[in-house]
Amino acid sequence: MPETRTLTLDSRDEAMILFGPRDGFLRLIRDALGVRIVARGDTIQIDGSTDGAEQAERTFQQLRLVLRKSGKLTAEDVRTVLEVIRGSDVRGGATSLAVTDTGKYMRPRTDGQGRYVQAMKTNDVVLCVGPAGTGKTYLAVGWAVSLLRSNTVKKIVLVRPAVEAGERLGFLPGDLVQKINPYLRPLFDSLNDIMDPDAVRKYMDHDIIEIVPLAYMRGRTLNGACIILDEGQNASTAQMKMFLTRMGHGSKVVVTGDMTQVDLPKTIKSGLADAVQRLRDVEGVSIIHLDEADIVRNPIVAKIVAAYEDDTPRPRKPPTR
Repeated sequence: MPETRTLTLDSRDEAMILFGPRDGFLRLIRDALGVRIVARGDTIQIDGSTDGAEQAERTFQQLRLVLRKSGKLTAEDVRTVLEVIRGSDVRGGATSLAVTDTGKYMRPRTDGQGRYVQAMKTNDVVLCVGPAGTGKTYLAVGWAVSLLRSNTVKKIVLVRPAVEAGERLGFLPGDLVQKINPYLRPLFDSLNDIMDPDAVRKYMDHDIIEIVPLAYMRGRTLNGACIILDEGQNASTAQMKMFLTRMGHGSKVVVTGDMTQVDLPKTIKSGLADAVQRLRDVEGVSIIHLDEADIVRNPIVAKIVAAYEDDTPRPRKPPTR
């Protein structure tokens, strides 16, 4: 059944960028989804089947997010988003991950997550920035497990900075390993949710899966490994450079982080923020930004994130009687 959808953009200039040089991006979208697209000033009108119009709208929304975060669009961006949108409703599609012995699929639940998974599949280094609850770590661990299952890599290394988020390591009980364990716990949780806990222990006993603090990575070179740095916003610029250069032949690297939760001293620049700027034009490196629309926890989490990011003073409500 024919359907018409209308998008209101920020400006006519935004429409020109979305359509691409000589309307090249527009033709890619139109031909891929079988829709008619017309720009009128700062609006885009989409005409097509119900599915085609809905997919075209989602495509433009994802491209607008990429444009806002990176300041540019490429034909590869458009093709990637189209592949994600068209394959997002297909079991075992382009953005799904087969991560279990029985072939169970882990499927991205938002278009942004789909772009993230697609980036991991097509690049050697991926930096993913987004708020809590957007699946940054969970999907990265799932991707690593799928690579291990398919023998694409021979080892998974999960890394976290042991940065003191209001606590002091010296006041925590136990030896060094016990002190650091709370910082690594979220990585154990993700692994145990994706794999059988007994299998996780077996892999760790055989050094096939390794979970280590960032400081322990110095001096190593890892070949044939999927290496994930979680909470990358808490690595300094020097630590980020050290981590990224641990990558050997046949390895994949994923760095995740939330720039609203930096626990470094104010005098130290986040290595993730630096890397996002420094590596944005490096071939083989993909930078993915997720936002509140990609939060897949309890729906109230998205509202909490938005409330903390909104610094606009709100008028106080009068007391109820």
